[in-house]
Amino acid sequence: MNCPFCGHGESKVIDSRESADGVRRRRECMRCELRFTTYERVHTMPLMVAKRDGRREPFAREKLERSLRLACAKRPLEAGAVSKLAEDIENELQRVGRPEAESQAIGEMAMERLRSLDRVAYIRFASVYRDFKDVDSFAKEIEALENGERAPVASVNQLALIPAGDTPAEGREKRGRKAGAAAAR
Repeated sequence: MNCPFCGHGESKVIDSRESADGVRRRRECMRCELRFTTYERVHTMPLMVAKRDGRREPFAREKLERSLRLACAKRPLEAGAVSKLAEDIENELQRVGRPEAESQAIGEMAMERLRSLDRVAYIRFASVYRDFKDVDSFAKEIEALENGERAPVASVNQLALIPAGDTPAEGREKRGRKAGAAAAR
């Protein structure tokens, strides 16, 4: 281990402590005698995720954390709660010991944890993850949440929010014309 201060390659371990995700070691450089801390984690085989469409990709905690942060945006949560949630899911997947996990199982794990953490964040996550096909599916999920039940998984089709015949570009054009006409007056 190279000293971060002088770059010398020899150090001695002064203290070692087990932590939740590895070992924390306090070291002292043999040349400059300054102390520094290192953290060691056991290197495991990369966890693969089986996607719904059949693809396989390495598990990326950052992707999970990003989707959880979107669901928890502007919610009154403790600092670090989302990172802890993602870490808990990753640790559970590692603890199971399988080399591959289905994306659906990871999504369900996230929803279960969000359900107990923040109900609004849970509904936000579920609305994207379960891809509700209509307002009734969404209402059933909220009703099940209020009753402490678990709603059935919704189908894959999503409710169209753009009126039939309008494309997103046409909607922007119409708004742009209205704004331009108002400015011209």
